Amino acid sequence: MSADYAVHGSIAVISLNNPPVNGLGLATRTAAIEGIRRAQEDGAVKAVVLTGAGKAFSGGADIKEFNSPKALTEPTLHSLIRAVEGCSKPVVAAIHSVAMGGGLELALGCHYRVALPGAQIALPEVKLGLLPGAGGTQRLPRVLGLEMALNMIVSGTPVLSEKLAGTALFDKLLPAGADLLAEACAFAEGIADVRPLPKVRDRKVDYPNHEAFLQFSRNTVKAVAGPFPAPLECLETVAASVTMDFEAGLKFERERFLHLMQTTECKSLRHAFISERAASKIPDVPPDTPVREIRKAAVIGAGTMGGGIAMNFANAGIPVVLLETRQEALEKGLATIRKNYENTLKKGKLTQEKFEQRVALIGGTLDYSAIADADMVIEAVFEDLGVKETVFRKLDEVMKPGAILASNTSTLDLDKIAAFTSRPQDVIGTHFFSPANVMKLLEVVRGKATGKDVLATTMALSKKLKKTGVVSGVCDGFIGNRMIEQYFRQAGFLLEEGALPEQVDKAIEKFGFPMGPFRMSDLAGNDIGWYIRKRRYIEKPEVVYSRTADLLCEMGRFGQKTGGGWYDYKEGDRKASPSALVNEIIIKHSADIGVERRQVGEQEIVERLVYALVNEGALILEEGIALRASDIDMVYLTGYGFPLYRGGPMFYADTVGLGNVLGTIEKFARGRHGEAWKPAPLLARLAAEGKGFNSH
Repeated sequence: MSADYAVHGSIAVISLNNPPVNGLGLATRTAAIEGIRRAQEDGAVKAVVLTGAGKAFSGGADIKEFNSPKALTEPTLHSLIRAVEGCSKPVVAAIHSVAMGGGLELALGCHYRVALPGAQIALPEVKLGLLPGAGGTQRLPRVLGLEMALNMIVSGTPVLSEKLAGTALFDKLLPAGADLLAEACAFAEGIADVRPLPKVRDRKVDYPNHEAFLQFSRNTVKAVAGPFPAPLECLETVAASVTMDFEAGLKFERERFLHLMQTTECKSLRHAFISERAASKIPDVPPDTPVREIRKAAVIGAGTMGGGIAMNFANAGIPVVLLETRQEALEKGLATIRKNYENTLKKGKLTQEKFEQRVALIGGTLDYSAIADADMVIEAVFEDLGVKETVFRKLDEVMKPGAILASNTSTLDLDKIAAFTSRPQDVIGTHFFSPANVMKLLEVVRGKATGKDVLATTMALSKKLKKTGVVSGVCDGFIGNRMIEQYFRQAGFLLEEGALPEQVDKAIEKFGFPMGPFRMSDLAGNDIGWYIRKRRYIEKPEVVYSRTADLLCEMGRFGQKTGGGWYDYKEGDRKASPSALVNEIIIKHSADIGVERRQVGEQEIVERLVYALVNEGALILEEGIALRASDIDMVYLTGYGFPLYRGGPMFYADTVGLGNVLGTIEKFARGRHGEAWKPAPLLARLAAEGKGFNSH
């Protein structure tokens, strides 16, 4: 059973008990209904208190049942709420900590509600592309009023219980530190004989001139909803609480809920939600694997990346020391960090106290012996194996036994780096994304000798640093950069064949990326890609790249930092303006290599860029570099700007249908540079079986 039943005098107490947040899974719903039945049949029981054991009243649906038949098996949440509302004895919800989603809808079905301050109250379904589907859109406006309920439901943002004091949501808000159960039982005693039993459904929603308010709200919501249908659907179902009777409103809510469940946007958001949780699960590393304590960290290199990594530790309350080889580089790095924090302080996103705490947690040194006692050290130096070798040999020499030695490498062989030390089991890759103090993704690279405890520690640390940690095996570029290379290759070929940078960028930005490949290159610095290509020309001479980018770099057009790259930039302005000079170079290059330029359509641009990611992702999956397709999606959603409403490259391919993706790739394979389009065997096999990457 996952709801406990006890009797205190004349009061029955039903405690939802499904840790960690009392999710309303099938077993919990069944046990709660059984508790209501027992209370009804016990003549000595005069009232019922419904509460949550442990850390929450209820966080709503049980995520373990997402997309499974259990979610719709009787008793459903609707049935439970009907049983509570229809109970002949008063049911009092005793709310603490969290009442969200279905948990709040259940509380609204109770006859009375008492709460402790500090409880987070929310209907956050919109964040999963849904609307509250168990009466929330009809009951919340009846207790909070139309405007406040609409704001909560459309935004999904939690509100503290004390902010809702004085509304009809709570019959009593208890003082901080009160004994919730004792107070709720005393309240239940006091109203045990009151009849008729009050029901939220019987209340009316009054809002003068609601038509004008709702029209204004539609215009506002439409402007911010973007490609997501759920915010407007939330608004229309809340509107039904004013324009329809309760039962009709409930029926309308159910129809719109089921409609949203089938939308690609909702499926994408639910996929991302589940995938983020799945990413932390590593099949051969049990959840109870011992972890090493990280009380002090060190970062080698005080540049943009090193400084950003150091800020992550300070933000998590972990002292960190930056090591540099030159005093001026160290001072510049520390000054940049301070300035970043000052900017956050000015924007009001940081208190003066937190500002001082964080700055105080970051130290600097030129001496390796000053970091010898760190529990973890992250190398963030130039992306060159020789430079990394020098650093890791020194770290092996000075760091204490048991220290984790991490590399922020984005493409290099972690096993080679680990071999520079006498303790490869302590070496791991921690590939942060720039700016490291902002970007959510952390690619955690597992070497062949990386210890399971080191991997478990690093994954736990990613959560502490508020990152989404995704495990990758060792290969050139790991998951994200290995795939993006194919994306950039296709972007280069498109230029040779007839497209111009602005056209390519506009097409993929319309698809949903915040930036196209050429604006992205200008921002990151075209010299980075140039450096990698020069290495590729030696290591993999058989792999063909467009030379257009090289021509640009030979002219010193490295992007925003040099005032010109694929686009022109005015000093102090990041706005990308199409460059006549660059367009001339591109057109001339096509002629020089004997390619007749043609019209390239928007659809071709999107398919070539996105399917290049998908095909390489399929190879990565087959090779075991990524543990699961959803991990690849998380890398692209959190690190590369893949549109959230499309669910990541592998999920997007599933929605298009792998047979369709394969057919398009086979068509590209018959075209120019068809050698870049050899279909991945896994893609071909799954397409033949009628399966998807996320269903095999």
